[in-house]
Amino acid sequence: MELRWHDRAFGELTVHELHAILALRGKVFVVEQSCAYLDPDTADLASRHLWADDGGAIRAYLRLVPAGVKFPELSIGRVITAPEARGTGLGKELMRRGIVAAGAVAIRIGAQAHLEKFYGELGFVRASEPYDEDGIPHIEMIRRA
Repeated sequence: MELRWHDRAFGELTVHELHAILALRGKVFVVEQSCAYLDPDTADLASRHLWADDGGAIRAYLRLVPAGVKFPELSIGRVITAPEARGTGLGKELMRRGIVAAGAVAIRIGAQAHLEKFYGELGFVRASEPYDEDGIPHIEMIRRA
């Protein structure tokens, strides 16, 4: 798998890139996880979008949401690895690149609770009690600058 990495503001996305991003997010967050919600939101407009593709097929994606949009801190969200790329370490590489792209600032995430260990290995610590989001237990986690 020959991966190319991209980091773009919303206004820099081509229509084909935006379609591929939203298609993958819908495939996993809405269909696979059985969550009926509107995935595109206004945070997309303010965010930087970071992803890896191989020949146009997106294999991993996240968005960097500026401080003050979702949380007081910068946040990383919509973290996703395509089903066919899971178990390859690509998710950790994606997050490492997201952390570097964020810079030397605190980062807060709303993580699915079962991924607490995964994010913990990247320096995030639990910052909330569990809460329900779209029928899936979540926790807030923070990584200090």
